[in-house]
Amino acid sequence: MQLHISPSMRSITISSANGNGFIDLMKIKVAARHISYRTLFHTILILAFLLPFVFILTALVTLEGVNKCSSFDCLGRRLGPKLLGRVDDSGRLVRDFYKILNEVKTEEIPADLKLPDSFDQLVSDMKNNPYDAKTFAFMLKGMMEKFEREIRESKFSELMNKHFAATSVPKGIHCMSLRLTDEYSSNAHARKQLPPPELLPLLSNNSYHHFILSTDNILAAAVVVTSTVQSSLKPEKIVFHVITDKKTYAGMHSWFALNPANPATVEVKGIHQFDWLTRENVPVLEAVENQNGIRNYYHGNHVAGANLSDTSPRKFASKLQARSPKYISLLNHIRIYIPELFPNLDKVVFLDDDVVIQRDLTPLWEIDLEGKVNGAVETCKGEDEWVMSKRFRNYFNFSHPLIAKYLDPEECAWAYGMNIFDLSLWRKTNIRETYHSWLRENLKSNLTMWKLGTLPPALIAFKGHVHPIEPSWHMLGLGYQNNTNIDSVKKAAVIHYNGQSKPWLQIGFEHLRPFWTKYVNYSNDFVRNCHILES
Repeated sequence: MQLHISPSMRSITISSANGNGFIDLMKIKVAARHISYRTLFHTILILAFLLPFVFILTALVTLEGVNKCSSFDCLGRRLGPKLLGRVDDSGRLVRDFYKILNEVKTEEIPADLKLPDSFDQLVSDMKNNPYDAKTFAFMLKGMMEKFEREIRESKFSELMNKHFAATSVPKGIHCMSLRLTDEYSSNAHARKQLPPPELLPLLSNNSYHHFILSTDNILAAAVVVTSTVQSSLKPEKIVFHVITDKKTYAGMHSWFALNPANPATVEVKGIHQFDWLTRENVPVLEAVENQNGIRNYYHGNHVAGANLSDTSPRKFASKLQARSPKYISLLNHIRIYIPELFPNLDKVVFLDDDVVIQRDLTPLWEIDLEGKVNGAVETCKGEDEWVMSKRFRNYFNFSHPLIAKYLDPEECAWAYGMNIFDLSLWRKTNIRETYHSWLRENLKSNLTMWKLGTLPPALIAFKGHVHPIEPSWHMLGLGYQNNTNIDSVKKAAVIHYNGQSKPWLQIGFEHLRPFWTKYVNYSNDFVRNCHILES
């Protein structure tokens, strides 16, 4: 830095040196008249006071790379706002970087660009390598796309693992079934007649409240029966008809023979014990259960051939749910044959095995169904998307010509799991024939009309035969939604763990499990010895 006084004493110039010569930082002109030494002394004194600040400003300009400025005016524009504490350049920098990001958005990431694996590595690479802004933007884009792929793959893996967990039999429940089956062969008390001979007339007595439960899960059946009996104001009026498959029959019979649900009456029957269930009467379901293509769809590799890049995790989860092997089980379709299987009954309540009864259900028999066959809770009038916002469009493929021709996509759906059936009226309809007919059409179309099990054909078969009942009778979704409202759960007459997260599975929701486990007898020898522990 130099201070230059002109020979005529009429100007004083302050200059700073750079690589290209000198820059005039300040030039002071004085009047043409003679300057006194006193004035000159004061001027030099003032300049001596200002020079340190000018030096500091010049250093800042140099450090910030602004040495291309060719005038004091440029220096003022750059440093003035900073000295006055007004604004910095962050907004301009963000706008400039946005332009660069916008440029690389549609460009391919260079093949030779090595992407860091973490934020720390990115910072380290930036420290050691002089990246330009565009290269840095490509690195950010590449890292984001990489992490998105990993998260997506992780989500699909999680859904697959959850599907396998939901469709498998827990070790404790399998143990319990084997031990009870063994007990049936070695213990006469486990083989005693159910119900006792003196109670057999109750099985067809329409003054009693008849419940029908179809399941191969012994522990789940025990909870349904126990919760129903304990919640009833008149348990002595309850008659349970438990239907199971051939392999589970001995174990199921043993459980209720050794653990009677007094004062209620319980009957256990295997599918093989119903004379009416012949191939002639259920030809379509026989085909569903045995056709190789159908079996491969439900039991095969659920990922092979699937284009996961074109689907969302939520859609993939729905597809997995639709491919649960239970949907081709005759035990799951048995509900459509209730009028034929129980020809002497007029009105029954059908229950799924993943429900818990919390209130007396006697008033269900007093509901006027107004000439309809099926009393059910509608599932189109809630706010949540998973359970209570379901219409026909959620279950059927309306691009199929038959579906588009006969069904309305906006028609309200209803729920299986807790239904009051008027069997005397049902027998006067063609519900079963309609069910079979549409199942046959779906098989012909290679399952392109619908995918999800027993409800879609039932929605068609019961069309015009459903009477809506109050939603408080039947609360759904406890196997779907972690954020289920606990107060609503406590108030519901029947809570339904429909969905993958069953309360007897490890993937069940912990805060919802106690509503189910409170009805499990953990002191029972079979429960205890199979290590079915209260969670």
